[in-house]
Amino acid sequence: MKLLVAYLVASVSFAQVFTFTREQMLQYTEKNPFDRFADGRPKVPDHLLEKMRELTSEDIWSVLPGAGYQNQFEGGWRLLHPDRKLVGRALTVQFMPARPDVESVVEAEAKKRGATRGPNQRVIDLLQPGDVIVVDLFGKVEGGTFVGDNLATAIYALSKTGMVVDGSIRDLEGIVSIPMAAYFRNVHPSAIRGVMLTGVNIPIRIGAATVMPGDVVFGDREGVSFVPPHLVEQVVTRAETTRIHDEWTKEKFLTGKYKSSDLYPSPNDPALKKEYEEYLKKRLGKR
Repeated sequence: MKLLVAYLVASVSFAQVFTFTREQMLQYTEKNPFDRFADGRPKVPDHLLEKMRELTSEDIWSVLPGAGYQNQFEGGWRLLHPDRKLVGRALTVQFMPARPDVESVVEAEAKKRGATRGPNQRVIDLLQPGDVIVVDLFGKVEGGTFVGDNLATAIYALSKTGMVVDGSIRDLEGIVSIPMAAYFRNVHPSAIRGVMLTGVNIPIRIGAATVMPGDVVFGDREGVSFVPPHLVEQVVTRAETTRIHDEWTKEKFLTGKYKSSDLYPSPNDPALKKEYEEYLKKRLGKR
């Protein structure tokens, strides 16, 4: 009931901007094999999100292009805490450069429905635990500051994850103390201005990547990947096998008995190949 109420409130609050209806969400994410939020957004299970924390960008890349998903990674970020990985379910937000005739309708409708805060606060208030807010601010720096330290704290308090902002942030001195992962293009002291909210929980573009609501957001030192829910289990399984392979290969190299071509990318000798296969089976059995 609580989720349903939240969904109804969100539906009313954002009727003035583009957003998927529940039926559209189901249609555009029909491959999702998991449960859903009340609004239809895919809800990848927490235990899989935890497994994702063990991965790297290469683990994810080893699966997505081969499955036909060529545009799911974006790099070139500034990172708030490079040692913190970012994992969670995407809540997507789209801004565009302000246009008075459009913005006046958007804001008038928002006020009619009881909105008293700015558009960035309205979307932050939708966050649930495990969400990652993913914001298309078209790379804007001055005036493209989605949050300062107060609203960044609100994001962390609500989601316990972090944020991806294809724009900028402000109050970095205050934000840096927050134990969250954050990816952003730049920092600027200005407040957000010259932009208008045009979409919530719709497909958005983040650099060269297309992001859908409910995608699993994965960020490490290299950049951010957006994983379709129906590929998450495949990514996790492939990564476990790859990690065990690398573990065995490195241990063999460190004995000093083998050249790189003896073991990598796979052992040539039938006895070594059998040894690796037995090692893999044993290690997978422990997981």
